[in-house]
Amino acid sequence: MLSAFTARPIVELKPRDKSKIECILAYGDRLLVGLNVGSLRIYRVNEPIDEAQAQNGSASEDKRPSSSSSKQNAVDLMREEEKFSKYKVEQLAIVKEANLLVSLSNAVISIHDLQTYELQETLVKTKGATTFAITSNIVKDPSTGVPSIVSRLAVAVKRRVILWSWHDSELNPETSELTLVTGVKTLTWATGTKLIAGLTSSYVLVDVETSKVTDIVGPGSIGGAPGQDGGRFGGVGVSTISYMGLGGAAPKPLATQLGEGELLLAKDINTLFIDAEGQSLGRRQIPWAVAPEAVGYSYPYLLALQATKGTLEVRNPQTLTLLQTITLPHASQLYISQPNISLAHAGKGFLVISERCIWRMGALDYDSQIDALVERGRLDEAISLLGMLEDALLKDKEGRLREIKMLKAQWLFDLRRYRESLDLFTEVSAPPERVIRLFPPVIAGHASSSANVGEGTHKEEQPAGTDVSHNVEREDNANLPKQHSANEAGSKDAHLSHSSTLDAAGGNDLKPKGADEGIVLEGKDLKAATAELRPFLVSARTRLQRYLNPDGTLKDPQVSSDSAASSVQQAQELLLAHAPQSSQERRQQMVETAKLVDTTLFRAYMFASPSLAGPLFRLDNFCDPEVVREKLIETGRYNDLVDFLYGKKLHQQALELLEKFGKEGQADETASQLAGPRRTVAYLQSLPPEMIDLILRFVEWPLEEDPDLGMEVFLADSENAESLPRQKVLDFLQRRDKVLAVKYLKHVIMELNDTTPKFHQNLVEIYIQGLKDGRFDNDSARSSWEKDTLGFLRGSRNYQPYKAIQLLPADDPKLYEARAIVLKKMGQHRQALDIYVFKLKDPDKAE
Repeated sequence: MLSAFTARPIVELKPRDKSKIECILAYGDRLLVGLNVGSLRIYRVNEPIDEAQAQNGSASEDKRPSSSSSKQNAVDLMREEEKFSKYKVEQLAIVKEANLLVSLSNAVISIHDLQTYELQETLVKTKGATTFAITSNIVKDPSTGVPSIVSRLAVAVKRRVILWSWHDSELNPETSELTLVTGVKTLTWATGTKLIAGLTSSYVLVDVETSKVTDIVGPGSIGGAPGQDGGRFGGVGVSTISYMGLGGAAPKPLATQLGEGELLLAKDINTLFIDAEGQSLGRRQIPWAVAPEAVGYSYPYLLALQATKGTLEVRNPQTLTLLQTITLPHASQLYISQPNISLAHAGKGFLVISERCIWRMGALDYDSQIDALVERGRLDEAISLLGMLEDALLKDKEGRLREIKMLKAQWLFDLRRYRESLDLFTEVSAPPERVIRLFPPVIAGHASSSANVGEGTHKEEQPAGTDVSHNVEREDNANLPKQHSANEAGSKDAHLSHSSTLDAAGGNDLKPKGADEGIVLEGKDLKAATAELRPFLVSARTRLQRYLNPDGTLKDPQVSSDSAASSVQQAQELLLAHAPQSSQERRQQMVETAKLVDTTLFRAYMFASPSLAGPLFRLDNFCDPEVVREKLIETGRYNDLVDFLYGKKLHQQALELLEKFGKEGQADETASQLAGPRRTVAYLQSLPPEMIDLILRFVEWPLEEDPDLGMEVFLADSENAESLPRQKVLDFLQRRDKVLAVKYLKHVIMELNDTTPKFHQNLVEIYIQGLKDGRFDNDSARSSWEKDTLGFLRGSRNYQPYKAIQLLPADDPKLYEARAIVLKKMGQHRQALDIYVFKLKDPDKAE
């Protein structure tokens, strides 16, 4: 169990002293003790009450309160006011700003000087008083905005509540009075102006400014419907009724402040959590078996004193888990100083009182408390405690909370609660490698912590800090100190008692037997875990993309989409197991992490849903090419492999694969989508112009298989095709086939309106050479070629006629008309007319 507090006796009445301690008051370095004989003892505290935890920062291993016989006494008796009162002193409090001490004795309130303890006034109106409560608060004047300290005294006199107030040190001469439905048993300030009154059968909330009284409705003995009175046994719980015949009294209605704006009401074994407006917070009741004698709050814990057992229970106010039980013989009261500045100081160094002894409770430092909870596997309690504590009270609250949540997620994973585990890993942005290593090599590859285990199995390593024995009872009992009899009055025999079992509220914190270290992750378990892993990996990819460009460089912090207040470097480190120092190291580790995430996501898709692997490749990714290539070839998913290689810019490998299966036709059914040249042509069309050499290399076989389809690489209506280096393409086509070269030149000149003289000249030369060679399949082909040649010679203005005329012999009848057109272009009209009239004998053309 947790050792949040250690008990140290600071005042012990000697055996020959027949008086009894009735009440105490601690402030500054003073401790006032009211006795049953009416005396007031004033002690000087050598260590301020609210600094007690400093000395007790490291709890002693024997878990026993320190003896009062230390080198320096904890307190020194300064004086005793024997005639402070004629009767027992039941309650003490101060109005510090007014330098006043308030006491309750013989059912009346008295005002004393805080320095001399002399009686100044007896408040006659309070005759018959049973209890009182004081609060001090800083209040701003609504008209001037000037702050002042307002203190209020509320006194319970049978059914009445009488109120006094001080503004700074000035007593307001006016008093106010409220009458409630039944007798007032306890008073507790909820705020500076609202008071919780515990009545005989219920609770009410009193607004002292407006005099409005609100009934608080709760379970059992807390209270019924508004105005309801329980009669003779109103408000008496079941456990109390059984003792009524033995002279037992109805338990007091208890109340205490908790965190900001929260209070706890407790009567008998019933409890109710409310806000400052008296409304229920809807939380379950505390599982008490016996009604407590007193309740209190020492930040951040809920305290309950079980007088019948002589024990002090320490609970988490959120989970209600019993964290520590401290045995304090005959203890009957709690004394907890109210906070003046922050609730973080509420109850520091609180005191526990018996008739013969006063214990000071020192708190272990919060970091050590968190460590102790983690070591015992109480991860939920550690998370809850961290959530309640202020950041300044811990060395690294955010980091510790994140680490403990990751330990819990790992523990949930061992329990095969995969969705809860991966959701928690995602919530804290866990380093991906930490999560991936939980999986076997079939999913995690070399990153798996079970690399020596066969594929599909998983032998989980136990993370540091989560080693929780299954036999918790044996472990805790080994730490229990031996019991001692309390023969002497006092606290020398007090000890810390560590319970060996958890109550119903906290039993789920211990590691169950199902969470063995050697779990096997296979079959349905592996599929279920992998299905939950995928969303985590997708989330990790998204986070990585905020800081990493697709080419592996870090994004400029100024353009990062991260809106968190922390720096980009801090945000990046959330994704890494070990924070690197330099920018280069950080970049390298980010790339390695991205590679691990994407490759694992690929394996997860291939294991459970192979059809989802394809879309991953169409996005920028950092998958390991060797792993992907091997897996896709193994499963025959060649089309996905081509997409992946394209995304990774491994174009040569992709084109070699397309050529291999494209030439094989339909021989391989697994690669039927890659059969023929169409897939290769589409791939080549998507390549940028700067990869012209690769395009020309792999376009050859599509041109051989299907020239028209192959030419689409150069003739397609796309930016890539139009941006290709045209001269290089032309040279390539001219070496292969003049028909293809003409087709390309016609496309460039006539469709793309390219006026480059060289292209026009090349087309002229090819046309003329074709006429010269005369190698045509038939007369129709020759006629068509000649028509195209003559038409281009007439229409183009960008070739050089003097070069063209040199290609046209004067004595070749097949070239007469072409020569005449070129001569006309050169301005030699007489020679052109001679050809039309005398050689071609065509006067119409001559005209």
